[in-house]
Amino acid sequence: MDAQADRVRGQAPATRRKSKREHHERYSVDVDGQASRCGCENRPVDGDLAVAVARLREVFARYPRRAVLEGCPHCRGPVLVDDHDLFALTISLGNTVGGREDVKSLLPLLLERIATSAELDPAILLAKLPHESWRTWPEPEQNAIDRYLDTVWWSLLAAYPSRFAAFPDAVTFLGAAAATGESIGRFLDTWDEAVGPAPDRHLAELVNGFNFAARKPSAVRDWLRRETVRDRLRRAFERDHDRSWADDLARAHDLAGM
Repeated sequence: MDAQADRVRGQAPATRRKSKREHHERYSVDVDGQASRCGCENRPVDGDLAVAVARLREVFARYPRRAVLEGCPHCRGPVLVDDHDLFALTISLGNTVGGREDVKSLLPLLLERIATSAELDPAILLAKLPHESWRTWPEPEQNAIDRYLDTVWWSLLAAYPSRFAAFPDAVTFLGAAAATGESIGRFLDTWDEAVGPAPDRHLAELVNGFNFAARKPSAVRDWLRRETVRDRLRRAFERDHDRSWADDLARAHDLAGM
């Protein structure tokens, strides 16, 4: 797994790991969060996300989806895609099953699935991109993937709790985004631009569960330690001081100043 992704996920709240594994034991591969709290199993795509998914389908339509993929002749043989468990397929796809064009042909389906259910591990899926050198792909394909990720991130920040079972919190998304091999800086910049109670509550959740004592380099830690983050949490508390989550904002404000 990409080292940057490991660093991001390594900061996730330890208190949430048990609940995630209890809810989706078969799919837990170093993903932290609480999928059970968002109540968003099998949600349909709509709005901007539906447009982003439609663009993925359009761009990757040139790669026909094959019903049978070649598997490693020494360990598995041919794989029937329709009959195959998609989680297991995301692990082997492009490795012991299929090739790059098969990855591309299935990508719209798999990306839509992580936006609508908790069936797949998004970090495993997105790690396929650097493995297949996705930044060498045609520009429309790269742009469609970027647009999809940006749209999911905006949608996640726009509501609290998260609408996405596969992305139950911000740190899970950032860990998966880091698995693409790209910097997560643009997503942190987006968070700076997002305003309102929902992105502020996501921020408080991240701060309250963050391990600031960790010695590993962390772009997220550096971002959180900025004075602008502490000021934002103070303003959020002043706005929401009479709401049920005010204590979370106050605690995050104090922690961000440590």
